[in-house]
Amino acid sequence: MKITNTFIRIADDSDAAMGIVPKVKPGKPSVGRMHYDLLTDHPYEYDLDSFNFEIWCQRNDIDAADRESHREAFFSKGHPCMRASPLTKTHGFGAHYNYAGKIAIYPVDSKAYHKLLNDPDNKVEMAMRSKRPASAKATAPDPAGRVHHAQTHA
Repeated sequence: MKITNTFIRIADDSDAAMGIVPKVKPGKPSVGRMHYDLLTDHPYEYDLDSFNFEIWCQRNDIDAADRESHREAFFSKGHPCMRASPLTKTHGFGAHYNYAGKIAIYPVDSKAYHKLLNDPDNKVEMAMRSKRPASAKATAPDPAGRVHHAQTHA
């Protein structure tokens, strides 16, 4: 199922008051850093499937010439949406899927983040929590005053 016109707001347990760029570490970059680099360099160029496949290929050092032979195996199982990305869970970035299902990210402290959050044309979902909730609270207010219900995504 293609995700369109959807904004993923930061998780309600995120401490980020602004977008925090994931640190560059020696060796292989973290998943969060890979997500950040790809979406910063290519906003609204990748839909969810192509984004996940590109990240997987980069993480597994799959050459461009060999990618087609790996495609079927990669898509034979499910992959997470941007609700599970470290960017939306802990680093203070919202993710927007446009009308074509292409993804871009926005820091929580930007005007664009709040515009997309309050756009009535967007379905708004919360990123997945990093920690278990202390209570059974199913809803949480956001800084813009809208109330969002915890939802699952297939």
